[in-house]
Amino acid sequence: MKIIGTVHDTETKKSIADVLVSVRDENIETVTDKDGNFTISVPDGVLILHFSKEGYQSKLYTLGRGKIQKINIELKNRTTHVEEVVIRSQKRKYRNKDNPAVALIRKVIENKGKNRFSSNQSVSFEEYEKIQFSLSNKYEKLLNNRLVKKYPFLKENIDTTKISGKAILPLYMEEMLSDNFHKFSPDKSKKTIKGEKKVTLSEDFFDNAGIGTYLKHIYQKIDIYDNNINLLTNQFLSPIAESAPTFYKFYIRDTVEVRDDKMVNLSFVPRNKSDFLFSGNLLVSLDGSYAVQSVEMRINKNTNVNWVKEMDISQDFEKNENGKYQLIKSKISADFGLSKSSDGGIYGERTLTYKNYTVDKPFDSSVFSEDRTEVDGLAKVQDSMFWEKNRHENITDSEKKVYANIDKLQNTKSFKRTMNIVTLLFAGYLKASDYFEIGPFNTFYGFNPVEGFRLRFGGRTTQHFSKNIYLESYAAYGFKDERWKYYFGGTYSFSGKNRFTFPSKGINVSYQQDTKIPGQELQFIQEDNFLLSFKRGVNDKWLYNSIYRLEYYHEFLNHISYKIGYKNWKQMAAGGLVFSDDTTGTNISDVTTSEIYTEFRWAPHEEFYQGKLYRLPLPNRHPVFTVRAAMGMNNFLKGDYNYKKINVNIYKRFYLSQLGFSDVVIEGGYLFGKVPYPLLDIHRANQTYSYQLQSYNLMNFLEFVSDHYASIQYEHTFNGFIFNKIPLLKKLKFREYISFKMLYGGLRDENTPTGNQNGIMKFPTDEYGQTTTYSLEKEPYMEGSVGIGNIFKFFRVDLVRRFSYLDNPNVSKSGIRVRFKFDF
Repeated sequence: MKIIGTVHDTETKKSIADVLVSVRDENIETVTDKDGNFTISVPDGVLILHFSKEGYQSKLYTLGRGKIQKINIELKNRTTHVEEVVIRSQKRKYRNKDNPAVALIRKVIENKGKNRFSSNQSVSFEEYEKIQFSLSNKYEKLLNNRLVKKYPFLKENIDTTKISGKAILPLYMEEMLSDNFHKFSPDKSKKTIKGEKKVTLSEDFFDNAGIGTYLKHIYQKIDIYDNNINLLTNQFLSPIAESAPTFYKFYIRDTVEVRDDKMVNLSFVPRNKSDFLFSGNLLVSLDGSYAVQSVEMRINKNTNVNWVKEMDISQDFEKNENGKYQLIKSKISADFGLSKSSDGGIYGERTLTYKNYTVDKPFDSSVFSEDRTEVDGLAKVQDSMFWEKNRHENITDSEKKVYANIDKLQNTKSFKRTMNIVTLLFAGYLKASDYFEIGPFNTFYGFNPVEGFRLRFGGRTTQHFSKNIYLESYAAYGFKDERWKYYFGGTYSFSGKNRFTFPSKGINVSYQQDTKIPGQELQFIQEDNFLLSFKRGVNDKWLYNSIYRLEYYHEFLNHISYKIGYKNWKQMAAGGLVFSDDTTGTNISDVTTSEIYTEFRWAPHEEFYQGKLYRLPLPNRHPVFTVRAAMGMNNFLKGDYNYKKINVNIYKRFYLSQLGFSDVVIEGGYLFGKVPYPLLDIHRANQTYSYQLQSYNLMNFLEFVSDHYASIQYEHTFNGFIFNKIPLLKKLKFREYISFKMLYGGLRDENTPTGNQNGIMKFPTDEYGQTTTYSLEKEPYMEGSVGIGNIFKFFRVDLVRRFSYLDNPNVSKSGIRVRFKFDF
């Protein structure tokens, strides 16, 4: 059967080019030409054509009988409809009472439980996933892009069908085909990946697994029946959340018929355009189930989100043999840019399609016996015939070419030179050869009261040197103390991957001789970052350290990990710090410990982006548990003290929908044994001008020590909820922060210097002989802050106030702290 037709805009009556005309489940599709015309041949018996284009509501058209048919289709512009609704609402005051649209949405909310995915006993299906990341701009500007002009073969990748009035140049592509099994009560799931294909970027510059994880974190899977939808590291309120009528306005547009089922087309817009809400349309079934048949929605342009020019979400559902609507397609697309008015930017999309559903039919429980995610041995080597046969929908020619062309691009010498510069700017390392890189550059210069000006030079081996052995070293010199410092370390990786590649397993061996502020456990190699050189107040009490370390680490796919290690640590006083006996006043040359330690960490469902020196956690609602224990051994390898120590740390983020989110950290510790103060828990202080999340920002270095303590740190991010309601402020898109930190602690008598023959080390004093280190026996240490963030999209400024121990010498009762952060 041959179908000939034209597609027009409902309002302007202008023809629409590049509309996708398709037959579901048949891999038959075409697009309209510049005049909106199309021709498509479909098998006999096909009754439904699907019309879709970015920026327009999708439409299903029921075909008649006949060998040749001529049809005219009109598509509704989503933006136009939202604006129409706003204009109409100005003429007549909107109210929820006696509003049929609100009554209908309450019916949808009331029936959510029986319509959502988890209402079934068991489900299995095949899932196809496609992720794409591209440059976007007007076609002429994209042709003149430096990258395209320098590498003309990239012109083959340019696609003009994705975004109306723009072209895109795909740079990253990922496809996955999997079988999925879900069982509810108890909840179990299993994914078996049958095919996996992606653009593989050079591991010299990129972390391929991290890129995929980060893109999926931005474009998270969406369940329209959830109260809150996670996007771009923020939570948006679903239009069918229990509280939706409080935050949204609803309007009945019209009724339509889809495959003999009557549907209501329901529009929704935010009451406050700056809040984390959507604008769009729902198709709701009138068969008594009040199920969602389709949804098309987008982030409002005034929403307090950075870098996003447009973001569209669409989902389609299909009635199954049990009369329930099941998801068959979900798509998220976003156009990112430095400003919302700029032509150029980054375009990304994630499409998920579902086939071969089986519902409430038993399957063998052995399906769940292995890991939750299993990769077939042939998944990563499936050929083009496999993908042509098994893709749920065709991909464009430009998408097919992206795999080969990006591989070709990466092999050019000029591109490698460019990426070396980019790596230097963002990761801090410069490639010296295939086997060695120099860095990190932000540590090459610094200064402090003990060393004066400090110069440092270092580097490390690359994966080309060895897949299993990684070496790292630096040397530093202080011009004031005229002493050399150095570090040498090596990792043997049993997994044959970088130390930070998940899951990792290996052995670390290192020796370090360097300076350190007591109690400041920063990144081991980067603790002399140049930016940390700037500090407030008195900062003259330092340590010279000599540290040997041997450590075995092991991570598992379920995000349980542990470490077991040995550490020999010699501490010597430096600067204004003096080790002396509290009873006799004689100086003590050093404090040497010989300890074995272990750490257990569980971070269920943790996601992170990993770089060359670090892992960047991607926060979610799941807690992170960390338990550390250590045992010091006297007379073993020059160890001077017997002690046992245990510390517990629990972190969790609580999402509060439109009110933002809260980060809570609970921590506690106990030390068994008699030890000098350098071995006690020296609480994390901060004398820099940066705001540090898990430090006490108005506490002085070495101000408080404990052998037992408990603390809670609370920080809430409002995400603009308050400022969005203030007319003069909402355009600035500032975000509000509050925090409160409280620390209880104490010292047993055996660890408290009293001058009464207890043989313990005297606490540090200032130049006047006044003690500057204290226990927390009198009251808890407390501080709080209020802050404004998203200043120029990058900066946060906090006013911090200290509430206790205000009479201690050289303390600041309040202060301004600044934090730099990239966030959507």
